Amino acid sequence: MRIVRYNPWQEFQVLHNQINHLFDRNLVPTTIWEKSISRVPAAEIEETQDAIHLKLELPGMEAKDLDIQVTENAVAISGERKAETKAEENGAVKSEFYYGKFQRVIPLPARIQNTNVTAEYKDGILNLTLPKTEAEKNKVVKVNLDKAAA
Repeated sequence: MRIVRYNPWQEFQVLHNQINHLFDRNLVPTTIWEKSISRVPAAEIEETQDAIHLKLELPGMEAKDLDIQVTENAVAISGERKAETKAEENGAVKSEFYYGKFQRVIPLPARIQNTNVTAEYKDGILNLTLPKTEAEKNKVVKVNLDKAAA
């Protein structure tokens, strides 16, 4: 019987190599890859003194196809991008566009007044202005250095 020493870092090295090889592959989506990933719109969030500004990228969508629900703590956006049917007589069509339903819930960094939200949708960009509650606007946090240093 042969004694083999166990190296716990070997398993991490295998995982590291697999992750590196994942990015070596062609990044153009394939049908298997598309089905395994849920596509959600890209978001950008900016917090000011009075409000939270949320921007979402929704190209090719119409406002009537979007459902936006706002609570004091989060924004939920769902919708469906419907496939355009094209009749091609001579040739094949390959598409990398994603069609189907999506849903995204974005937690907010502060409580908002969900009854005063304003929205603008133009050129595939959804801009939401979420005004903060009065308690969040006036919130001041005091840091005690004496206890932190101990």
